[in-house]
Amino acid sequence: MKNGMKLFAGTGNRPLAEAIAGYLGMQLGEVSISRFSDGECYVKFCESVRGVDAFVIQPTCPPVDTNLVELLIMIDALKRASAASITAVIPYYGYARQEKKDAPREPITAKLIADILTVAGANRIVTMDLHAGAIQGFFNIPVDHLTAIPLISSYIKEKGLQNIVIVSTDEGRVKTVRQVSSRLGAPIAVGYKYHPEHQKTQMTHLAGDVEGKIPIIVEDIITTGGSINECVDALLEHGCKPEIYVAATHGVLTEPAFDRLSRQEIKEVIITDTIPAPPPGKLERLNVLSVAPLFGEAIRRVHEDLSITSLFY
Repeated sequence: MKNGMKLFAGTGNRPLAEAIAGYLGMQLGEVSISRFSDGECYVKFCESVRGVDAFVIQPTCPPVDTNLVELLIMIDALKRASAASITAVIPYYGYARQEKKDAPREPITAKLIADILTVAGANRIVTMDLHAGAIQGFFNIPVDHLTAIPLISSYIKEKGLQNIVIVSTDEGRVKTVRQVSSRLGAPIAVGYKYHPEHQKTQMTHLAGDVEGKIPIIVEDIITTGGSINECVDALLEHGCKPEIYVAATHGVLTEPAFDRLSRQEIKEVIITDTIPAPPPGKLERLNVLSVAPLFGEAIRRVHEDLSITSLFY
């Protein structure tokens, strides 16, 4: 007999979890999450999970460490309560930018987090648009790596923009950006950048014809907006139209990003709801696409042992 399924939400992105549950026609399971006076997290599941397929929906977005520890404690509690399987649904995987050593004596934190999740008791990971696809190999458990590329591409296509060029802010993103360009039948341009110091970006040159075109910059994560800002400057210097669109799966959007993305040449910023959207008014030309149906369908297929390959097309 197939195990039952229950969905639980951490505090990282409750609205997305509720939307996923709504897609599946379910209610979120009852779980109490609170804090001790010193900030430590306390979790108690308020219903039986014995023998069920449990799905915990929790992005490790800011506050990253708080949300990560909360996820780990929820997984541990489910394991000790005899859940048949535990799937960590992590729409945004924090620490993914530290996936290799760029300098001596640095950690590979993305691997560390993978190990911790596994030791805590996760049997499967469902996530979206990892900063580096190779992170899937850091796990010794199944990883379903979803992508928002079809969703973002469809949205852009519906706008009916003419004479567009799809732009990658660095060479490492070209493979992903090419998927968008092939869906839209548009050429690509590539920026070349380096990081002179921590959280500083400098673009050295731009490859590709952007003169007279409408650029669409495609990223996986927008945090401070520094790379986007540098890319916009380079595009304008090379003669693009002052009508630039920015699309990214994960809108982390720390404080400097709002000013940088509010410049008049940027006509629209497109993100998804893997991370809670900023308060209204923080960024006027912001459009948030929902990935709830995609995660909901993936969860249903994982539970029913069905293929999720068709979700990528």
